[in-house]
Amino acid sequence: MACARVLQPRRTRFPCVVRASFSLPSAPADRKRNVLVVGGGGREHALCWRLSQSATCGELHCAPGNFGIANEPGVRVWDLDVDDHEAVVRFCKEQEVQLVVVGPEQPLVDGLADALVAAGVRCFGPSAMAARLEGSKSFMKELCQKYGIPTAHYATFTDPDAAKVYIRQQGAPIVVKTDGLAAGKGVIVAQTVEEACAAVDSMLVEGLFGSAGKEVVVEEFLDGEEASFFAIVGGGEALALASAQDHKAVGEGDTGPNTGGMGAYSPAPVLTKEMEERVMKTIVKPTIEGMEKEGCPFTGTLFAGLMIDRKTGEPKLLEHNIRFGDPECQCLMSRLNSDLVDVLIAACDGRLGERQLDWSPKTALVVVMAAKGYPGSYKKGTIIEGLHEAERVDGVKILHAGTKSENGKCVAAGGRVLGVTAQGSDVAEAQRRAYEAVDRIEWADGFCRRDIGWRAVARLKKN
Repeated sequence: MACARVLQPRRTRFPCVVRASFSLPSAPADRKRNVLVVGGGGREHALCWRLSQSATCGELHCAPGNFGIANEPGVRVWDLDVDDHEAVVRFCKEQEVQLVVVGPEQPLVDGLADALVAAGVRCFGPSAMAARLEGSKSFMKELCQKYGIPTAHYATFTDPDAAKVYIRQQGAPIVVKTDGLAAGKGVIVAQTVEEACAAVDSMLVEGLFGSAGKEVVVEEFLDGEEASFFAIVGGGEALALASAQDHKAVGEGDTGPNTGGMGAYSPAPVLTKEMEERVMKTIVKPTIEGMEKEGCPFTGTLFAGLMIDRKTGEPKLLEHNIRFGDPECQCLMSRLNSDLVDVLIAACDGRLGERQLDWSPKTALVVVMAAKGYPGSYKKGTIIEGLHEAERVDGVKILHAGTKSENGKCVAAGGRVLGVTAQGSDVAEAQRRAYEAVDRIEWADGFCRRDIGWRAVARLKKN
């Protein structure tokens, strides 16, 4: 039996300066709660940044974290194996953690929330059974069909030949998806039948996506404008968050292969107040009620990926995710004024009905800087400089995704590496500030899209 490893927080301090835009008044010590954030990407940096400013946040921990999180004031980063659920539970007991916020989807699908709740630790995130909403696209589609939630027509396959017959019958464009988790890359929007059949082969025959692609979902192509709708859910209640819109395609003009997300902005003009009410009524509430009826009640962030139909103007569900979107979370945390710890604990305790959220009226926009080659193969370990100068731009916050420290320098450690996040009085000002900051960053091996927010900017100019 291996000896337990004594954990020590990383105490590395780095040359970039990380600034908070504002701070909330402090709360009495007896109201403060120690918090652990699980994850190490841009979403988790945004969550740590906002949680650290919550009046009810006590000690704030993050595992495994990244370069930027380790330099965030008030956050302790730990070398904790988050795949070892017993180790996470033990850590929470030792550090008297009263709330765990799980950022990425994989630990939730793997049952981390179940282990924590069984040990008496609050976890903002769904059980493994409820996490099937994202972990299995076929489960999500079956739930939609059973409870009348509007979504694209579909069929599921494990036999590649049967899938190809269906594709030829339906024609193109058509969408092919892995059933399981594929880091945002398991969705192929095929413009031709040949492309769709090749996607089926890559998943079911060649095993390009491993076990995630052992079953595929083939669904109709929906034409319209995409948007992201988020709600904090707990105790059968849902609290809508601000709207957001992301850019999944790697290329400008929303061209090229899909990625985990190359940028986002909030609010999203396409999601009017009337549209948000429609989404809550026809998609979010039926989902929550359906999950209750299926015996797997949902607690956590429900992220509805939407298509606003170009012809009818009606929202349809593209996918459900079970966590804050990345990079949408960066925009949402930039605009959120409420005490996030208090709200998440209320969700866990089934007291959401008592809460309301306060949002900045400003627009937030994030530009993702990625390693050249992403979403394909890319080089790691390349040096990034100029972060200090980038954050001197008014309203800008650099949120780290795939970074680490080597010899005291910030180096790239992933595909999506930085989220250059800016606030502005409108989307055009936020966009201008974000790209001004991007241009101050010295990273020869990185790239970004230069048109994040183009739809909203075009609407603004038109009006």
